[in-house]
Amino acid sequence: MSRQAAPKPEAGTLESREVRAMFDRIARVYDPLNTAMTAGLHHRWRERAVDLACVGPGARVLDLAAGTGDLTLALARRLGPDGEVVGSDFSAGMLAIARAKAARAAPPGVDIRFEQADALDLPYDDDSFDAATVGFGARNYSDLARGLSAMARVVRPGGRVVMLELARPTRPPLSLFCHLWFERIVPVLGRLSGGSDAYTYLPNSVKRWPPPPVLAREFERAGLTDISYLLLAGGIVSIHAGTVPARGADSAGGAGSAGDAGSAGAAPAAGA
Repeated sequence: MSRQAAPKPEAGTLESREVRAMFDRIARVYDPLNTAMTAGLHHRWRERAVDLACVGPGARVLDLAAGTGDLTLALARRLGPDGEVVGSDFSAGMLAIARAKAARAAPPGVDIRFEQADALDLPYDDDSFDAATVGFGARNYSDLARGLSAMARVVRPGGRVVMLELARPTRPPLSLFCHLWFERIVPVLGRLSGGSDAYTYLPNSVKRWPPPPVLAREFERAGLTDISYLLLAGGIVSIHAGTVPARGADSAGGAGSAGDAGSAGAAPAAGA
């Protein structure tokens, strides 16, 4: 009797240990490749995500899947000398780069810490942050619903959960451009950098990622309210945001889309 082969993993997915090892390998080339692949626009997108986090002087913020620390530092610049931001990631290699970057570029007086942790099993108390963010890291979650619930748990009522991610434009010419970019150019850049597995994984992870209206409903399922999302760069990037309601309150938040330069006002739930 022949042994049945184990099912192959879904394209664009990896086990957690494989994701961690992959990012450890590419840590030193991550920043220059990220800048090349986005023409440097990723910094602007992160600033927009910070806007939607609605944090100011004295706030305490958690930045998940912090990577090399760009979003963590963008948050720190809004917090003032009494603020605190924790950058959390499960890749030791990425965190080493983040700590070195913060030593050079951290705003004075802000308490910045980088800690190794699993985004699906956060070691932080309930209601302990004013906001939680994740930038270009949620696609690597093995369980999106669990990751969103973890973020909502550690944020106080009234605080914000913000997710910055890549998206897939559905209309030409941007849909064609993104197909060529992710399918042909990005893997070549990865091979040249020695991180070919990561940059082959990237386009597949974008393919399986839920479209913005569906992702907005995941925010609603996590119990968040006042849900909205922005589409930037013609739909190549999305920023989703929601508010943590009072504990025990019914979730009644809708989800809507704002345009490239639109506001983040909530709207009735959109269809898939």
